[in-house]
Amino acid sequence: MKRVLFFVSLAALLILAAGCGGEPVEEVVDGEEPAEVIEEDNGEVFEFNLAHFFPAGHPAETDLVQGWAAALSEASGGRIEITSYHSGTLIGADDIYGGVVAGTADIGLSAFFYTRGRFPVLEVFELPGIVYDSSYAASKVAWEGIRELNPEEIQDTELMFVLATGPGDLFTTKPVRNLEDLQGMKIRAAGLSAETLPLLGATPEAMPQDEAYEALQRGLVEGNLAPVEVLQGWGHGEVTDYLTRTPFLYNALFFVTMNQDKWASLPEDLQQVFLEVNGQFHEEVAAGLWDEQNERALEWAVEETGQEVFTLTDEETELWIERVLPLQEDFIERMNELGLPGEEIVQTVTDLAEQYR
Repeated sequence: MKRVLFFVSLAALLILAAGCGGEPVEEVVDGEEPAEVIEEDNGEVFEFNLAHFFPAGHPAETDLVQGWAAALSEASGGRIEITSYHSGTLIGADDIYGGVVAGTADIGLSAFFYTRGRFPVLEVFELPGIVYDSSYAASKVAWEGIRELNPEEIQDTELMFVLATGPGDLFTTKPVRNLEDLQGMKIRAAGLSAETLPLLGATPEAMPQDEAYEALQRGLVEGNLAPVEVLQGWGHGEVTDYLTRTPFLYNALFFVTMNQDKWASLPEDLQQVFLEVNGQFHEEVAAGLWDEQNERALEWAVEETGQEVFTLTDEETELWIERVLPLQEDFIERMNELGLPGEEIVQTVTDLAEQYR
């Protein structure tokens, strides 16, 4: 009798399990089509690592990366988690974009110019002769320009947004009031600046930012072309005495981008969270990230180190811009050789820069 009861009970359990398994049961109401049953989201958490090269205390980590991660976590109800690997601890600066493509990093933050030649169209945003008066303006120009141009070179990742430093200035150990003063000076440079400075009569010395302080201190170089935040953030106000405003010589463009497979693995609702947070965060934080730093650094350099600031006259500015225009012409020629409308690309960015200036 016990064996019979056991098998009867087992059969009943198997029937119950079969009824509970498989596809969701559709409820049929008299005369109506079966109502579609939508399975509720299981609340799965999606984790991402993010690689960048900025130090732990830099606003690119504290305000940008951590701020963006917090906004995404809140908007997704905790389902998006981002872990930051700052200071190049996961991937070096010049390998970050490739690392995102390969999946070594889920998300990467770095500068496009670290891999020159890899992003030929995007070099337009760093061309000298185009005037940017703020980080916010330069970032808006770049983000709108990229969406309009939609270059093939960035289709292998899912671009979250871009941001720019905006204008870079010359800070030097001797005064530069005009083009004549600049002749023969050794100036630390990076990216396209190494091609810009010779057109102005200066000698570029290529080196990363973290080596420039010692080079200035030892007299190996006589100046640096970079955003003003470097005066305080990297201490260059301690080893230079003069600042010449040159908003037409420099602009560095940075990206925040995601691995395509990682993006595709997200459910649509979380992809939408990213898109909405990206738009708001870019407008409120990312686009102007360098502006506050630049303003604070300039005030510190003037008040604490006695930095003297020079502004070029309109005539002098035109002379400097005229000297660097060949780089725009060279860019147009290179784009045309690639079968791309070089002149239209430059005009698009020039028009946007005027709009936001």
